[in-house]
Amino acid sequence: MTDFHVHTSASDGQYSPAELIQKAKEKNISAIAITDHDTVAGLEEGQKAACDAGISFIRGTELNIQWPTGEFHLLGLGLKEISSSLNEIIGNLQKNREERNHQMFELLVQKFPELSWDELSEMFPDTILGRPHFARYLVAKNIVKQNQVAFDLFLAKGRECYVPRTGANLDEAIVAIRDSGGYPVIAHPMSLFVSWGKLPEVIADIYDRGVMGIEAFHPGARNSECFRLEELGRKLGFFITAASDFHGEKIRKDRKLGHTCGGRKIDEKLIPEMDELVAMLKTDN
Repeated sequence: MTDFHVHTSASDGQYSPAELIQKAKEKNISAIAITDHDTVAGLEEGQKAACDAGISFIRGTELNIQWPTGEFHLLGLGLKEISSSLNEIIGNLQKNREERNHQMFELLVQKFPELSWDELSEMFPDTILGRPHFARYLVAKNIVKQNQVAFDLFLAKGRECYVPRTGANLDEAIVAIRDSGGYPVIAHPMSLFVSWGKLPEVIADIYDRGVMGIEAFHPGARNSECFRLEELGRKLGFFITAASDFHGEKIRKDRKLGHTCGGRKIDEKLIPEMDELVAMLKTDN
């Protein structure tokens, strides 16, 4: 099995990069991509652990892109050397994320004065904070019982403690990833919140602008949607990827390493050209 989109504690995942690689080894996963949100901080640790474990390692990241509806996440897979342009984009995204975090936390404190930013930071050291950490903190403070409840009541788009995010420019992000020797891939396309009537045109434009791959298979989409995305992607010329978008059992227990929509294993039965894809994207250990 393989997995082209997973998260570690370098962003909003449960496990450190080394711990994640160990879990991948236990699951007999042969190739994996660490794609933390708006950072490349976990790649060196992950690559070393993967080398020791005999797992093909794909250096990646997941960038938030400015988009009028839903959300647009752009994966950079197969990164070789991190370019100055990618470092600049990541720096800007992290700064914007930090400002947004403080704005959202202030809204939470207005409702729950017992909350403390220092306490939150101590709970998640050496981590780029985001809404999943806020949710886990609210659970720890017994304000809500489950992470999803925190989103449903306070943190989801349209809720009273939500603050819109600022994303990177798509064209600049594409260039930065390719300057780093990587391949831009659109993650979970259904999150764009574009109707099926308009989606082919939108996806075609994204391809024309230089995005090379499409994550057709994702556990957040229906089986029928995934196969429809695969058909559209192949027709347009994208290469096809599949992922679990694994964050850890405590964060999203419904997502399992090496599995995607409908619980399918991510292997050559799902993507026949899997070996060629891994060879293209993997880092030379």
